[in-house]
Amino acid sequence: MDNPNESEEILKGVVDGRIKLHHVERLVSNDANKATEIRRQAIEKLSGKQLKHVSQAIFDFNKLLNLNIENPIGAVQIPMGISGPLRVKGDFADGDFYVPLCTSEGALVASVNRGCSAITQSGGTRSKVVRDQITRAPVFVVKSVTQASELANWVEDNFSRLTEIALKADPHCHLTRIDPYIVGNNVFLRFSFFTGDAMGMNMATIACDEFRKLIEHENTGVKCIALSGNMCVDKKASALNLIQGRGKTVVSEAIIKRQIINEVLKTSPESIFEVNYRKNCIGSALSGSYGFNAHFANIVAAIFLATGQDAAQIVESSMGITTVEVDDSGDLYISVTLPSLEVGTVGGGTRLPAQGEALDILGCRGGGSPPGSNAKKFAEIIAASVLAGELSLLSALAAQHLAEAHIRLGRRGVRGGITG
Repeated sequence: MDNPNESEEILKGVVDGRIKLHHVERLVSNDANKATEIRRQAIEKLSGKQLKHVSQAIFDFNKLLNLNIENPIGAVQIPMGISGPLRVKGDFADGDFYVPLCTSEGALVASVNRGCSAITQSGGTRSKVVRDQITRAPVFVVKSVTQASELANWVEDNFSRLTEIALKADPHCHLTRIDPYIVGNNVFLRFSFFTGDAMGMNMATIACDEFRKLIEHENTGVKCIALSGNMCVDKKASALNLIQGRGKTVVSEAIIKRQIINEVLKTSPESIFEVNYRKNCIGSALSGSYGFNAHFANIVAAIFLATGQDAAQIVESSMGITTVEVDDSGDLYISVTLPSLEVGTVGGGTRLPAQGEALDILGCRGGGSPPGSNAKKFAEIIAASVLAGELSLLSALAAQHLAEAHIRLGRRGVRGGITG
């Protein structure tokens, strides 16, 4: 629709409330780019503010509408930095990698970069995915605990049938286990799936909906109350994910030479050990944290934003434990364990052009051969990057350099170079 008068009428209709935001596309011949422009102009009029920067989007919204966004009005840019090279020796990631990080926090990229330097000079990290399962857990209500037990037995007896149903729903969706949890007359069935290079939540949800139909049909009196019963556990910090894992459970470890700690990190292995013990162990225990680490979330969030992962899953993906030891030779052993890293290299935000390019930098975009290998490679690199971030921050704390780094890198501005 190119008629300016018609566009103006639609704009007026949105502003005065006669036309709903999600109806604009159908009034402009389903041209999502034109609808985006009209919606943005309407918000400018309603807010009294010009959205000059929001309007500078590189997207073709005709390709993104209802796949990645609804009611679009433009885009927000986030600065992207790069850290590396980071040497990773994994089962799937093997080499030196430059890691893209999207953040608005000054000092973060520099800190990770410093950790990358110390790790690479020491020979690199060893990263390994030790578990790979995405989960969905519907909750069913039954008549009694007897029927609850019968339902748990039924799903075990029908595992092969359910496996076939999952593969019919999506050929990349492999059911791997079922864990029943019974509370009174409630049955939570936690289904675990291997979903290849996709993060897999959509696959798991669709498969579980098919399971629900079969379970209700063949078990009289059993009713599914919610397709997600919060035992998945999706987008919430939980002890269950910390212990049993969700997505990729991945470990990365390295031995950092004492000389490099002295020269690059300006501290000692013993000082790093003490900070980790008193901060990450005692402090986390005292606060009841789901994870004993310094700042996994900083690195996980920056990589998620750069590569089009589900930002809400930063919550559980950033849980984890940092361990530190001084070995017999006086060098530092350090490891990070991320039990619930939920990532994919196909689908979702990985379709976005800039995010796809960030995955290209890592050599992880798209489906791998065999299926799942690209997502596992990606997980190994993320864990190694988290290790770099942990090493750098613990070192800065041990050397009393944390505030100085933020003053120098994160708070330049007005009033004598420091903002309030």
